[in-house]
This record gives sequence, C-alpha cells and structure tokens, in this order.
Amino acid sequence: MVTTRIVLVRHAEAEGNAKRLFQGHSDAAISEKGKKQLALLALRCRNMKRDVIYTSPLKRAKETAEAINQFHPVPMYFEDGLKEICGGIWENRPWRELFEQDLTEAYYWNQEPWAFTPKGGEPMTHLYDRIYETICKIAWENKGKTVFVVSHGCAIRNLLCRLKYDDIHRLNDIAWCDNTAITYLDFDESFQPTLIMENDASHLDQETSTLANQVWWRPENRGKNQFAE
Repeated sequence: MVTTRIVLVRHAEAEGNAKRLFQGHSDAAISEKGKKQLALLALRCRNMKRDVIYTSPLKRAKETAEAINQFHPVPMYFEDGLKEICGGIWENRPWRELFEQDLTEAYYWNQEPWAFTPKGGEPMTHLYDRIYETICKIAWENKGKTVFVVSHGCAIRNLLCRLKYDDIHRLNDIAWCDNTAITYLDFDESFQPTLIMENDASHLDQETSTLANQVWWRPENRGKNQFAE
C-alpha cells in the first residue's frame, strides 16, 4: 500500500510569541529561545526521511524549514496556503491591548473561535477550509513521498479540528501546540487522511518550551482573558 506522509511542524518561537503580540501575517523574527528550539529540532529531524519540504513564506516558518533541512537538504517550496490567519486590525498588536479594546472579537477568539472575524482580516472559517485544502493538495502532488510541512499555531489547530471532528465548532477541543511541535499525518491510496501523532514536542525541555512558560493556552484560563501571559 502506498502511503503519503505529512510531517507537520509548527514554526519556532518568534518575537511575537515571546512578547505576546498577535502575529498573524506580521513577519516577526525568531526569538533567542526560538533559535535554541531550531537547534534541537534540527537534531531531532537529522535522520528522518524526507523527500521535500513545503513552508509558509513567513520568516519564522521559513527559518524553521531551513533548520529541518540543515543536515540532508531536499527541495523546499513556499506555499501561501500554509500562512497563519490574517488578523487585519489585530496584526502585531499586544494581546493585552486587544482584550481591553476589542471585547467582542476577544470573546470570539477565546470562547467561540469559529466566529472570529477580525476587521480587515480573515474569518476563522476561511482558515479552517484553506489549511485543509492546502495539505490535501500538497499530499496529492507528492504521492508516496514523505513531506515536511511548516505552518503556524492557529492554522495547525484548525487542521487538527477538521481531521479529528470535521466540525469547526469543536475548535476549542483542540489543544494549542508548542513551537516546533511535530504532527504526523498519513494519506492512504484513496487519499483518506489518518492522524498518527499529534503535537509532539519531546525534543524540548522546560527551559526551551514556549508553552511551559506561559498560561494563556490552558483551557481553564480561556474565560479569564489571560492571553497576555
């Protein structure tokens, strides 16, 4: 049986993650901790099979793809469909400010993320369809290969929701993944996807993890509007 494997990786920590800014399409640089994460990721992926890499063109994803490709380079392609959600007027603004000044969209982001539609930005429902269609297209174009794909936290969360529940209204049932976390997804001969491993960041420790040192992502804090911490 011919299997197409997608190795999906979230980008390393960028300045926006560390400073708690809404990054979206903002092209933030990798943070100092992110550079440590990339070194650990490169070592983890050193001997992993790969035929090709696709990455979001945003700097934080591109640099993550380059780290994966460090030891055994393969062709690398940019794919706009892998970008993070576009935040419109939320772009590059502090979370604390957003949750003080835009209570309606802040509520949607935390409590009903499927309804999140920032002014001038991309509806969450659009991202939900976009990331799934992009991953399926990449798999179709690389039948039988092992493909590394680098994307972003909210995009990956939407993809996992589609794969596990096929219902965007269950988006809050999907945990946020750490920076450089890895997910395995296999497509069979009929191109039906199966989730093999989800959000594994075992190459990181307490010091190098992003989420281990933040609280915003914990489900018990969702109603407290603590996205600044």
